[in-house]
Amino acid sequence: MASASLTGARAAAPARVVRAFLDKYGLICLLLVMPVAFGIHDLRTEGDLSRLGNNLLDGLSNGSIWALVAIGYTLVYGIVELINFAHGDVFMIGSFTAAGFFGTIGLTAATGVPGLIAGLLLTLLVAMLASGSLNLMIERVAYRPLRGAPRLAPLVAAVGFSFILQNVGLLWRGGSQQGIVDLINSQKELVMIAGVSVTHGDTLAIAVTIPLVLAMTLFISRTRLGKAMRATAQDPDAARLMGINVDTTISATFLIGGMLAGAAGLTYALYQTTVWYFQGFTAGLIAFTAAVMGGIGNIRGAVLGGLIIGVIQQISDNRIGSQWTPAIVFAFLVLIMVFKPSGLLGEETREAG
Repeated sequence: MASASLTGARAAAPARVVRAFLDKYGLICLLLVMPVAFGIHDLRTEGDLSRLGNNLLDGLSNGSIWALVAIGYTLVYGIVELINFAHGDVFMIGSFTAAGFFGTIGLTAATGVPGLIAGLLLTLLVAMLASGSLNLMIERVAYRPLRGAPRLAPLVAAVGFSFILQNVGLLWRGGSQQGIVDLINSQKELVMIAGVSVTHGDTLAIAVTIPLVLAMTLFISRTRLGKAMRATAQDPDAARLMGINVDTTISATFLIGGMLAGAAGLTYALYQTTVWYFQGFTAGLIAFTAAVMGGIGNIRGAVLGGLIIGVIQQISDNRIGSQWTPAIVFAFLVLIMVFKPSGLLGEETREAG
């Protein structure tokens, strides 16, 4: 009997080691499956990793746009625990505003570099203010009166506003995709690094996202309003007792989230050179998935989730086929939830606190 028990213990030891390894490194291994597999394939068939490098760069560029939209989702959820399903359509309105403003101020592909930079900065400001004001109006009209209602009520209101904004976009620019002026020559190569082509569009997407994410992080951690937002997210009642105006804080959260969606809308319009009334639904679904994947309520998690989804999409589109991309993205989401239900970086909500 003792010998049998010893044999059983020895047989179970490798299983425990495997389980411990998967618990610690399973997520990393999962996320590296596609890049490593296709990297090995490229080395065997093409002799270098330039194709994979281009996939990763394009994925990070697309993912940076999703990250900006995802931050808006995660900010609102962290404060009021509401999934603002209208947020994707706020992003769409930001794209439409930017595309319309180009023509208003006379920006063309022939505009000189100084004028183009000044015009784009002005357009960025206008798009951010338009989307931020729209998101603020939605909060004031639909969500604030329903704050004490059952959770299903504000959720239905969010879906309702999503449809309203879609129809606004439909009336604004029609039901088909529309090309816009390629102001920055989005697909033109700026520099080649080790076989990886860095285009104007890639540079724009990353150059817009990094400063905004850094500014957002510093704002949340250093400013008085940012600290009020964190306090409200942890315990609204305690925040009120400490003298924080919770209503103002929540409104500011919607304003900031909408402004980031507007910045993403401008970047998307310049990067893709097309706008469409239904783009908000797709972007909203992807960004919400990114927020959940990274850990809903966690800003860094939203950024990480957006970048990961962007890379998965690009590799899948280029290697497997765009018709399989949504299934692959959500398969990764399901597997990540199995390994870590709270998301890659965990939730930052009042229940988790």
